[in-house]
Amino acid sequence: MGRILAIDYGTKRTGIAVSDPLRIIAGGLETIPTRALEKWLADYFLKEEVDILVLGRPSRMDGTPSETWRYIEPLAARLRKAYPDKEVVFYDERLTSVIAHRTMLDSGIGRMARRDKALVDKISATIILQGYMERMQTNERL
Repeated sequence: MGRILAIDYGTKRTGIAVSDPLRIIAGGLETIPTRALEKWLADYFLKEEVDILVLGRPSRMDGTPSETWRYIEPLAARLRKAYPDKEVVFYDERLTSVIAHRTMLDSGIGRMARRDKALVDKISATIILQGYMERMQTNERL
């Protein structure tokens, strides 16, 4: 069983989170420039076994797609074509940035560190991954 990798796509930076091999723990991995995302993924897949790619699905509060969706949908199509052995799924990412900021506040991270957008992106990817993993566990119990 391979890892699950989550992507919090942004037009400038993309946060990456990954599960442990047993799919129990979600952890922030890295924030990379978006232009380097697909090369980074190819290199990572050479080193680590990944079965599922979870892409954050950006939506407005009313459920309609946000502006970023126009980049994510083609990315998903490219990933499905390049990696037919990997499942590519979407997970609602509404409020993940807000939750990431709240998490940083609650954990006592200082004001200067909270301004680090790369850290916010990595935490957001972790929240997406954790939510997806929890949903998977709930569905398995049903």
